[in-house]
Amino acid sequence: MATNRSRRLRKKLCVDEFQELGFELQLSYPEGTEDAAIEAFFADLVVDAIESNGMALIGGEEFAVICSGKRGSVTEEQRAIVDAWLKARNEVSSFEISPLLDVWYPDNPVAQA
Repeated sequence: MATNRSRRLRKKLCVDEFQELGFELQLSYPEGTEDAAIEAFFADLVVDAIESNGMALIGGEEFAVICSGKRGSVTEEQRAIVDAWLKARNEVSSFEISPLLDVWYPDNPVAQA
């Protein structure tokens, strides 16, 4: 596809100045954790850390992508909120949060503002 795109097309494709950022979240649970405990923790994560801060989660209990709940990008502050929330909990044995990345085209570099 041509790189000389109209503003309307760039917006529709979520590229250039319309790039939307989010981050990946990978969770590991202690061995032997019951499914009910994992489901309860995950529900708390979605409600308390994600949705209450204007974000949305796409994925499951072990791997997910966190993006804005509406058109736009997640901020570093929102990423830090999720990180702090997870550090305060003891239900996970480990977790990894990626740097901000393009949620539509993960291989594309993040545009510098």
